[in-house]
Amino acid sequence: MTLSADRVIPSVAEIEACENYIKQTWRNRCRILTASGPEELLVPVIHSGAKMPIREVRIEYSTPWVLRTERAIESAYRSSPFFDEYRDGLFSLLESGTEHLYDLNLLLIRHLLRRLGLACEISDTADFTPPAGEDDDWRYVLTPKKPNSVLRELGLGKPYYQVFSSRFGFTDGLSILDLLFNEGPDSIRYLKLLRTASLR
Repeated sequence: MTLSADRVIPSVAEIEACENYIKQTWRNRCRILTASGPEELLVPVIHSGAKMPIREVRIEYSTPWVLRTERAIESAYRSSPFFDEYRDGLFSLLESGTEHLYDLNLLLIRHLLRRLGLACEISDTADFTPPAGEDDDWRYVLTPKKPNSVLRELGLGKPYYQVFSSRFGFTDGLSILDLLFNEGPDSIRYLKLLRTASLR
């Protein structure tokens, strides 16, 4: 994904559709801020243990993960300024019964881009390009296995309002849901500030 000089994000972006599924990554989880601190939300998947193309990974619905996820999000963000505005659209996607993880991720990405007011056309990669080095490849740089210090290293760790900031201070490395529920339509302004800072 290449950043355009005049946009927060590119107008066209490719999503990796040809890799094999990698366990314990952001491909099936995100992090939110709760009254107890950061918490990971997990979409359980059916995985054979063998190499499996990302588009074939199915979501496991035998446990009530959707209900648990919705309750965790509601508990964390019900007092945020924009929770009521964005809740129903998000929950309807979680409750859609989408069979494959890749398809659910695409639905969520497109939905969140619209809610953020970002015009970006999403397409699938046509084939898999092996990484030249995992330290330079964004498919592998951001991982829940190690602390996310990317924004701080770029000098972009700018705080925005968070429900539990009085308890924890500003917490970075969270899902875009945190920004959206707390900043609403001003989320785009925050993203533009990050972009402006990155060009200095």
